[in-house]
Amino acid sequence: MALEAGLLEILACPACHAPLKEQDTELICTGQDCGLAYPVRDGIPVLLVDEARRPA
Repeated sequence: MALEAGLLEILACPACHAPLKEQDTELICTGQDCGLAYPVRDGIPVLLVDEARRPA
């Protein structure tokens, strides 16, 4: 799942506004206190806090 080159540069975590990093089929928040993992479905990031997976 490769997102467009400039897309990750403008996306941010909706909960804490930290940058996101791409990992497998998710976008992971890089915020130290947040760490939410947002799914990417059919190449489209789902940046809804209710859909995010909490860190383990």
